[in-house]
Amino acid sequence: MQTTAPTFPRLLLAHAEARPEAPAVREKDLGIWQTWTWNAVAQEVREMACGLASLGFKPFDNLAIVGANRPHLYMAVIAAQSLRGVPVPLYQDAVASEMVFMLQDAGIEFVIVEDQEQVDKLLECRELQKDKQPGIRHIIYDDPKGLRHYDQPGLMSYEQLRELGRAFDKANVGYYDRAVASGEATDVGVILYTSGTTGRPKGVCQTHASFIAAGRGGVETDKLGPGDNIMSYLPMAWVGDHLFSVAQWLVGGFTLNCPESSETVMNDMREIGPSYYFGPPRTFEGLLTAVSIRMEDAAAPKRWLYAKFMALAQRVGADILNGAPVGTGDRLMYALGNLLIYGPLRNVLGMSRIRVAYTAGAAIGPDLFRFYRSIGVNLKQFYGQTETCAYVCLQQDGKVKLQTVGTAAPGIELKIADDGEVLVRGVSVLKEYYKRPDATAEVLDANGYFHTGDAGVLDSEGHLRIIDRAKDVGRLVSGAIFAPNYIENKLKFFPQIKEAVCFGNGRDEVCAAVNIDFEAVGNWAERRGLAYGGYVDLAGKPDVLALVAECIAKVNADLAGEDGMGETQIARFLVLHKELDPDDDELTRTRKVRRGFIAEKYAVLVNALYGGKTEQYIETQVKFEDGRTGVVSATLKIVEAKTFPIVKAAA
Repeated sequence: MQTTAPTFPRLLLAHAEARPEAPAVREKDLGIWQTWTWNAVAQEVREMACGLASLGFKPFDNLAIVGANRPHLYMAVIAAQSLRGVPVPLYQDAVASEMVFMLQDAGIEFVIVEDQEQVDKLLECRELQKDKQPGIRHIIYDDPKGLRHYDQPGLMSYEQLRELGRAFDKANVGYYDRAVASGEATDVGVILYTSGTTGRPKGVCQTHASFIAAGRGGVETDKLGPGDNIMSYLPMAWVGDHLFSVAQWLVGGFTLNCPESSETVMNDMREIGPSYYFGPPRTFEGLLTAVSIRMEDAAAPKRWLYAKFMALAQRVGADILNGAPVGTGDRLMYALGNLLIYGPLRNVLGMSRIRVAYTAGAAIGPDLFRFYRSIGVNLKQFYGQTETCAYVCLQQDGKVKLQTVGTAAPGIELKIADDGEVLVRGVSVLKEYYKRPDATAEVLDANGYFHTGDAGVLDSEGHLRIIDRAKDVGRLVSGAIFAPNYIENKLKFFPQIKEAVCFGNGRDEVCAAVNIDFEAVGNWAERRGLAYGGYVDLAGKPDVLALVAECIAKVNADLAGEDGMGETQIARFLVLHKELDPDDDELTRTRKVRRGFIAEKYAVLVNALYGGKTEQYIETQVKFEDGRTGVVSATLKIVEAKTFPIVKAAA
């Protein structure tokens, strides 16, 4: 069931009227699933909104929301919108010094948080802001555990806010209904901060109309609605979660399911059996790594059976899913594989009931994409940015190409500029950057096209292929195009490699710095009786370097056979002595590589890779979760990678 209301609060009221007792949200708490009906959600949103109004929250005020995926935090989004206010979700793992910039930039006076950890952080932010105006006046917390003796001014519980709301609603009859009715489709419905790969994050202002149109496009394409279930486990501050867990939820009317914690997501998925799933590539990489570890620990007959049927799946699985012609013998063998391998594997992944799964947020390697589709998971890509509600291209069933992100979504126009940049115009494009007219003018041209900053090409059927971020695409001295993200995704397909950064622009050859996956490689080492004393020790083991060298050799063999990529084979590599970390500013909060920062921070290693050295000593300062700093040091080996003759395509 879809509704045509122009704002999110009115969409909620429409569902509450049409299906008051249908499940809207579930949350697992202390091992038990709790359910809110649409009517219950509408009532709590009303009480929360009236409570905020009683504290002085006004139309066009901004409400910061900080925490994990909790029903009350999603309700807070709609409560702010009900008063024509603007929710501003922030990453819950951001440290106070990082968060205070966004709080100040958005002029935040009201914050709703999850628990004591976030209360402590926001109190620290308020202290850092004490000489600035405006400052945080009210902090409302959902989970009261550990907060009984806190008595800071402006601090109150979620239940206290609801009590205030009930009293305000009784004393101001009709106030809430008038506030909801006054909201317009062109009002800013949310401010989402960019990940800040190249500088300070910018607040992206998206209207109700933009996100509703983006939500409706996905709901109609994949026929989503009541009866469908989605697991909401990704950061609320990420545009992808806002599209799936707010916009599509309120347009399509399916059920949100919030896991007990980030550690229980897999178990909770198996219990709920979602029909609709979404995750960035790193989530799918992590799931594949977990499967690989389990298979390495399996008995020899099981490993043989797995390898046999996975080879078949890689050959014909994606074609079967696409409805392409496949021989009868292969179909019968695939059906047997589905019984013995693919079905149980989907169940382990919590994907046994999934009709459609999506990935976005970063480019996914074609090998990883092929793996999931080959085992019968209808994984598709969509393409977009925070500035486009994560909605530019969609892949339609039966028309999925592994190398592309699909065709233009409903309501979207695509154009490739003369310099190869992807330009977008349509329903999902941002209204503006918050208080940044200069930055808005840089990305929106006179014809209304948003300049994505991505380099791409359109094929003859209108499918878009993203090459890389335009600023990251470079050339080797020979003139060969260097697309680092493409090579890095090939490396990260291997369970042993968690992260990779490639260098090569303006150089004679490509070199790489690699993070091993500590769990996967640790498991591999233990089965071989290889003792190690932690990440630094394990990363420097000769056997581990040889393992990584094998992975890189396979990537180079692939590159040698791809048109235009042969010259970008990796010549040398090193394994970093620490994991790249958002707290050390090496990754964004969405775990995108800050390429320029890394090249500068590890310049001594880059110089060693290109300077003919066989090893390099380095000391690196690291930040711990409690705010302390320390130093990690190591002498890193520089390894020559195996390269292959370039295979020329047949004329």
